[in-house]
Amino acid sequence: MAKLKIENGKLIVPDKITVPYITGDGVGAEITPVTQSIIDAAIKKCYNGKREIEWLEVLAGEKAFKQTGSWLPEETMKTFQEYRVGIKGPLTTPVGGGIRSLNVALRQELDLYVCLRPVRWFKGVVSPIKEPQKVNMHIFRENTEDIYAGIEWQQGTPEAEKFLHFLQNEMNVTKIRFPQTSSFGVKPVSIEGSERLIRSAIQYAIEHGLPSVTLVHKGNIMKYTEGGFKLWGYAMAEREFGDYVFTMMQYERIKKSDGELSAEEALKKAKEEGKIIIKDVIADAFLQNTLLIPEEYSVIATLNLNGDYISDQLAAMVGGIGIAPGANINYMTGHAIFEATHGTAPNIAGKNKVNPSSLLLSGVMMLEYFGWKEAADSIINALEKTFRSHKATVDLARFMENSVILTTTEFRDEIIRNL
Repeated sequence: MAKLKIENGKLIVPDKITVPYITGDGVGAEITPVTQSIIDAAIKKCYNGKREIEWLEVLAGEKAFKQTGSWLPEETMKTFQEYRVGIKGPLTTPVGGGIRSLNVALRQELDLYVCLRPVRWFKGVVSPIKEPQKVNMHIFRENTEDIYAGIEWQQGTPEAEKFLHFLQNEMNVTKIRFPQTSSFGVKPVSIEGSERLIRSAIQYAIEHGLPSVTLVHKGNIMKYTEGGFKLWGYAMAEREFGDYVFTMMQYERIKKSDGELSAEEALKKAKEEGKIIIKDVIADAFLQNTLLIPEEYSVIATLNLNGDYISDQLAAMVGGIGIAPGANINYMTGHAIFEATHGTAPNIAGKNKVNPSSLLLSGVMMLEYFGWKEAADSIINALEKTFRSHKATVDLARFMENSVILTTTEFRDEIIRNL
């Protein structure tokens, strides 16, 4: 089997490729083999032996700790570095000191700066909103900066006291309400980190023929971090994608000028020409708008913490995190890890009732990343056919009328039948 390569910025995907995988903890032991079986069946059906995945297990989480004494062995990281691509089930993060989050550690070590979360509704799945078919968004969440960088000092420690002294005595900060009992965190947001995230979102919109990219931020409050994210994004979009985009910053400039076209006419002309509209919205307004006018949004580019909230709300709008896939990608190096977006669910582990759709749809994203669209589409179609027949695992079936509740393995078999 061969490895994924990248040459001149382009992925080179062999027909027979080795994919490292982490089984995961808790329900990972059930959803990972089910996902692999469905992906293998789809590839076989679509390519009749021409293409194939060889699965290579690597260790992380509880299984790794029991076998090696390490929650994230160096060998695992080296394998992901070498093979560039991987897929993983949910992982337990050790309580107490050490690694703050195994997922965050993987993202930061491999510099997987994009967390890509596509959100769409499947016919047959019950949603809490009236028109879930209007929800079709692709979230680009910055993965390496913001509060999640983990730069924190706990209240009462010498480090917190030192940081407080620096703020008060060297930076003349006077707005800390209760300084002696405060913990502190630092929020780094860089030009380079913002630009590469937003650049990837715009390129994705171009490649997939999507109409807009929305920069979601709280720049009205955090003017130099999230406000910088917005301004740097607009400037980069105009500088690097001028022929493909029309930005709302251009719209505002036209409003103030005496040009031949009004701002509204310029915006209409850009849409008619098929240009991607680059716009921005404050994060709290965006969360409201996703419920009221979800059809107004297509590709979303946002910072780390905002992206966490947004991803889960949008997942709930289409039926829950059980059908929400995710990928962590570095488009420059080609490294990508596709993952279940939910936790280890120890309360149902081993009971053959967990929904494998999150990991399975992440596997679909991996097939799309390879360019194996036929296999990806066959799984999507099989999933939708299954849901439309009111068949699902208990988490989704309990909300469907006249539903048939399937076990995890029965759900696998039904998907494979419907390929």
